[in-house]
Amino acid sequence: MKKQNYSYIGISLIVLLFGIYAIPKIVAHFQTANLHKFNKVPDFEFINQDEKTITNKDYEGKVYVVEFFFATCPTICPLMNAQMVEIQNEFMGNPNFGIASFSITPEIDTPHQLKEYAKNNGINHKNWHLLTGKPEDVVYDLSNEGFKLYAGKGEASHGGFEHSGLFALVDKDGYIRSRYDEHGNPIMYYRALDEHNFGNQISELKEDIKLLLKE
Repeated sequence: MKKQNYSYIGISLIVLLFGIYAIPKIVAHFQTANLHKFNKVPDFEFINQDEKTITNKDYEGKVYVVEFFFATCPTICPLMNAQMVEIQNEFMGNPNFGIASFSITPEIDTPHQLKEYAKNNGINHKNWHLLTGKPEDVVYDLSNEGFKLYAGKGEASHGGFEHSGLFALVDKDGYIRSRYDEHGNPIMYYRALDEHNFGNQISELKEDIKLLLKE
């Protein structure tokens, strides 16, 4: 009987020790981001609304969201940035979060113009940089080749330029990340707008930002 008791105690201790060791790891697994990793963001260097030079190194160690826009856009930009302000407010005061908004009309969007745009649109997170100061072809290359987010010339009714209504999510190491869809395919980008009645993905984006901040 004593041998059985000792065996039972021994097994109990093993189970207890395993639980102490394993449970935190299991919890940590579900708290970290199960998000697909795409290519690393290319190097960039622009001027922000405060006339400061901003590069991808300024975002190292930060989770950030990227968009391409222009301040005089009459169509989707106001809607996109209303969503981005909502994201900003969710992470206000978090030094490990940021936003990079690249202007696709750098000749028009001077730092002064972008400073006014920020003031008029509630942009006040210290890590939200409105970026300009490079020729259009450099911006288009960064958008179309670096981020695979379309930007280019467009119809006059769209302000003369076109760009996607998508946001890219970048992790602390500079890699584009995204969740998977219901079929197990990475979505790559998050819809800022309700495109074709599919709904936007801002709630999902916020959730995934929080996951990446824990990594």
